[in-house]
Amino acid sequence: MATFISVPLKKSSEVDLVKPLSKFVTATYPAAEEQADYIRSVEELNKLRKSALGRPLDKHESSLEILLRYYDQLCAVEPKFPFSENQLCLTFTWKDAFDKGSLFGGSVKLALASLGYEKTCVLFNGAALASQIASEQNLDSDEGLKVAAKYYQLASGAFGHIKDTVLSALNREPTMDISPETVGTLSLIMLAQAQEVFFLKATSDKMKDAIIAKLANQTADFYGDAFKQCQYKENLPKYFYFQEVLPVLAAKHCIMQANAELHQSLLAKQKKRFGEEIARLQHATELVKTVASRYDEYVSVKDLSDKISRALTAAKKDNDFIYHDRVPEVKDLEHIGKAALVKATTITPPLSAKFTDLFEKMVPMAVQQSMSVYSQRKAETVNRLVGTMREATNLCNGVLASLNLPAALEDLSGDSIPQSIVEKARAIVQQGGLLSIEQLIRDLPELLTRNREILEESLKMLGDEESTDSELRSKFSQRWNRTPSGDLYKPLRAEGGNFRSVLDKAVQADQVVRERYNTHCEMIALLCKPEAELTAAIPSANPVKTLQGSEVVSVLRSQLAQLEEVKKEREGLEVEIKGVAFDMSSSFLTALAQDGAINEEALSMSQLDQSYGSYSQRVQASLRSQEELLGKVQASHQEFSKLKQSNSEANDREEVLKKLASAHDSYVEITSNLREGTKFYNDLTEILLKFQNKCSDIVFARKTERDELLKDLQQSIAREPSAPSFNVPAYQTNPAPTAADPTPAPRTVFVSTAGARTPPPGVARAKSNPGL
Repeated sequence: MATFISVPLKKSSEVDLVKPLSKFVTATYPAAEEQADYIRSVEELNKLRKSALGRPLDKHESSLEILLRYYDQLCAVEPKFPFSENQLCLTFTWKDAFDKGSLFGGSVKLALASLGYEKTCVLFNGAALASQIASEQNLDSDEGLKVAAKYYQLASGAFGHIKDTVLSALNREPTMDISPETVGTLSLIMLAQAQEVFFLKATSDKMKDAIIAKLANQTADFYGDAFKQCQYKENLPKYFYFQEVLPVLAAKHCIMQANAELHQSLLAKQKKRFGEEIARLQHATELVKTVASRYDEYVSVKDLSDKISRALTAAKKDNDFIYHDRVPEVKDLEHIGKAALVKATTITPPLSAKFTDLFEKMVPMAVQQSMSVYSQRKAETVNRLVGTMREATNLCNGVLASLNLPAALEDLSGDSIPQSIVEKARAIVQQGGLLSIEQLIRDLPELLTRNREILEESLKMLGDEESTDSELRSKFSQRWNRTPSGDLYKPLRAEGGNFRSVLDKAVQADQVVRERYNTHCEMIALLCKPEAELTAAIPSANPVKTLQGSEVVSVLRSQLAQLEEVKKEREGLEVEIKGVAFDMSSSFLTALAQDGAINEEALSMSQLDQSYGSYSQRVQASLRSQEELLGKVQASHQEFSKLKQSNSEANDREEVLKKLASAHDSYVEITSNLREGTKFYNDLTEILLKFQNKCSDIVFARKTERDELLKDLQQSIAREPSAPSFNVPAYQTNPAPTAADPTPAPRTVFVSTAGARTPPPGVARAKSNPGL
């Protein structure tokens, strides 16, 4: 009787995990030691896949352990890499487990760029191998019964898990073997077989008949549910109809009902209900006769039939001669209870006892994305504070330059160069003067052109592949059943559009810097000349030495010194602000572990406020201090101007000194802007190269997928008839009869709700089974 159903494994095509995953690791983790560790882990993952899927697996627990370990690793790695069609694109190809193909074409297979698909198929193989291991056990031993029950329940849970998750994992129609209907039916079959193992264990242990009867009745129920699931599902694989599955389910339903009646009859005999005993044994006899007549080629019931027959003969004899108890109708018998001792195993990774996460140190993508957004928020906060201070410093320098300070205080002789102008000229020369700034200006267009070329080449790759995809979609229509490239590339095109916008804004900013340089280049050139030439270029004026001991001059010098102190403090504050560091990854990891999600905005804003709140207050205090001092300087300067002797020569001299001071400030700012622009373009080049690699990877993956799909379509088209069917005249195919042959008896055809199928002989009669 012990015929158990096992499930064949799916077969997968080889996939190179090393190249794409290593590429992502190299681009994402620049630290050499960290990068090397992760690349080694990628190589281990590739080896694990080959061990789990790249060779035939023995029906042994060690093989199942490898499969489950690979499944666990897929679950662990899923949140740490951006697996998707438009990011890290890995295409997995799997064949239908139940479709064996034909002479002229391969078996049904599906290729998807989805890690969820890979996980589903690996879990299917885990369930299938568990069913095979369970079916190989020696059920005459306690250990064999224990192992079989364990793995049937594991298989049931795995198939049930696939049923609940496959559609969301694939986002498209799966192959028939992993469709919800198929795996749902397999889950029921495995649960029924697990319950049968418990029945066998109870029988072996000679437990009470009442318990055994309930176990058998529950087993019959499970088999009945599985049979009905097969009977009324039109889209199940042919495997269920032509590989002994359906007849075995029907037979076992009857057999377990017969066992339930047999043990319930023994209970009735103990309670001296001899009529009930005979009625139950008669019903059991009918059930085993049904099995023997319809399913004898699949299941043997000779031992059970003999046992029931002997019990019925003895019961009738005793009742006829001794008890004379009335034998009730089967329909009047009390229903036998049920006892379910099995439960589908809950699929919660890790399933392997030996699992160790190869990427344990790698943070999940959710944390990486949150860290990226946090870094942007932090950069915006730092830039805002630093930018505010720099604007204030530029404003201060502009006001002082317009007042010709501090040069006006140093120029009381009227004919020598003020010391501040000398220092400004020396600083410009030390920084490279005009040559340095002009070289920076010449470099910018080259850097811009390089970035534009990388961006346009990347977008052209996408456009070319999209055009090819559209042509093939137009040619093959609905047969071209993959995600349209236009839909898939929308995020990449949006990203490319953002880069283009950034470059356009950068060009405008570069133009502003050039215009400012053109405005001040004459005075900057003057500051670069030797001191004698600089002195000659500045108009002389009548001396105003009488002001040298003036109180207003002392006050102005004191106020200017205070302003310089404010600017120095601001420089130190800028260094402090840029040096603030806080590792948010631990906060994000904690939030992900506790809540299953990360509220990045709330966590980031809280930390930024805590880290930069005090700096923001110090920046505002610095601005207020500067505003107050500038007001005092302007008032003092008015008094100073009144005391100075006013004439045209003095005015001309003061105007030149103002321009020289302003030229120095502009030189410093323009140089800073140009260096920042150079750094911006170089940094953008690295980002655009990563974008180009991303585009190249997805286009390559789409091309591989396209070639695979074209190959499948060509095989499919080759299998189609080349011409419409036509009727051949009867005289060409049917020779004249030589003798009257007997007419064959009609065969019953099994009909499902979706249409007719012709299953094995036993299945055709299953619907007339009294137990079903």
